Amino acid sequence: MNNYDQSERRLVNDAFGMNRFLTKTYGWMTLSVLISGLVAYLMGGMYHVTFNAVASIVGLILWMVLAFTTQNLALRNAFAGFISLIVFSALTGGLFSYIFMAYSSTAIAEAFLTTTIDFAVMALIGVTTKKSLDKVGTQAMAALFALIIVSIINIFLGNPLFDLFISFIAVIIFTAFTAYDSQKIKQSFNEYGSEVSENGLAISGAMILYMDFINLFIHLLSIFGFANNDR
Repeated sequence: MNNYDQSERRLVNDAFGMNRFLTKTYGWMTLSVLISGLVAYLMGGMYHVTFNAVASIVGLILWMVLAFTTQNLALRNAFAGFISLIVFSALTGGLFSYIFMAYSSTAIAEAFLTTTIDFAVMALIGVTTKKSLDKVGTQAMAALFALIIVSIINIFLGNPLFDLFISFIAVIIFTAFTAYDSQKIKQSFNEYGSEVSENGLAISGAMILYMDFINLFIHLLSIFGFANNDR
């Protein structure tokens, strides 16, 4: 009886720990999205801030540095990783603030609502499914590499219909990544939760999910913008 009680108590504690971890992860991811949206709206929607070539290049370089370092930084130092995530979110909002000048409010609202629903559904699937999504992640990664190559080619072609096709494929890819990453983040807590900082692991996961959300939004915005003749 005592062994049964201890086992049941351990299961309850594990479930509580997982729920707390997922709440932090998705909470910080949501905060990051809100920061990006606020900065983008203030800079592009209200004050119509534009960047010269030098500022754009510097901002892009800093963005890439933070994109590649935030996750590892969070695992080493949770507080530093959190600051890096916030700065990255604000910088992303600044770099993408042009959308409020290039797209209608209708297209932006439609893209954001669709992204939110898509992300929420796929994240739920990723967290709850018992089936391994490793194959889905591998296929999505291969498709992403192919899409990057095609996108580079289309820079020189400048074909808007081909650009629309790329956006549709990208939405499929990042929809798959959302489910896959959600499952891997949950598994990471089970595997490494006792070895690294829980907050650091949650921040690292939030960064991954944030990137999925932003990529979904940008490509959906391209689709809705095309449909609304914004481009």
